Amino acid sequence: MSEDELNGEIMDALVELLKHLGSLGQALGASYGLTGSDAMALHKIDSSISMKELAMRLGCDASFITVIADALEKNGLARREPSQRDRRSKNIVLTDKGIAIRQEITKEIAARMPWGNALDISERQCFLGLLQKMHQHVKGGDRVTSGVVDSS
Repeated sequence: MSEDELNGEIMDALVELLKHLGSLGQALGASYGLTGSDAMALHKIDSSISMKELAMRLGCDASFITVIADALEKNGLARREPSQRDRRSKNIVLTDKGIAIRQEITKEIAARMPWGNALDISERQCFLGLLQKMHQHVKGGDRVTSGVVDSS
């Protein structure tokens, strides 16, 4: 298999995996009355966090966070509170119900992840290492050739 064919196969496999993960997240979120974006936000809120920081973690426009915060508040999963650093801005923090739902969704997603069902512990550790290595080499789309990256 040529390097181009290999890269194509990897891309296809990653796209399929991401589609599966997205569908799973949407379905689990919906079972709690949440959109996929709401469920992802619930996952990303680990403490009192500014709405601007949440937007950065989700990779979306800050104006969209208001919609997410409204939905989380409506469901009793989060509340807004004044920022301790800047009284003009608001932080969002999970309620006890939000923390419990976050833990339930996280546990359910973890139980359904393909790596948890298809890989043993040592393979998952290797997979995590590969993901971390790739994450360290993210350079905004720079072209990488086989000679550039050290082998593990």
